[in-house]
Amino acid sequence: MELMTNEQYNFKFNPSACEECGGKCCTGESGYIWTKYEEIESISKFLNLTIEEFATTYLRKVKHRYSLIEKQLEEDNFACIFFDESKKRCSIYPVRPSQCRTFPFWEQFKNNEEEVRKECIGII
Repeated sequence: MELMTNEQYNFKFNPSACEECGGKCCTGESGYIWTKYEEIESISKFLNLTIEEFATTYLRKVKHRYSLIEKQLEEDNFACIFFDESKKRCSIYPVRPSQCRTFPFWEQFKNNEEEVRKECIGII
């Protein structure tokens, strides 16, 4: 078991917990899954789509930024459009956006370990 650490955070993360979690970080209340142009290029290529096809189908523009769209699972439960509900994991994992790659080491959790523990069973 190799733990991920970041010296700016008081917690460690066990990525092997993702297998049993079922995608809590990919689901929940509606929000934004920010993606940068380089990531859009990578995801488009991974899906064998042009950037235009990808953008039209999977992106929403929010002011000057882009977010992946979500799908509604239940009344107050949404998921990233690329969350595979049957496998309970990301269907674009190798090319997922940096927002996903850096979880749970997000600024909002730096001084709020209690909050990230609610969302992630891999926090140690």
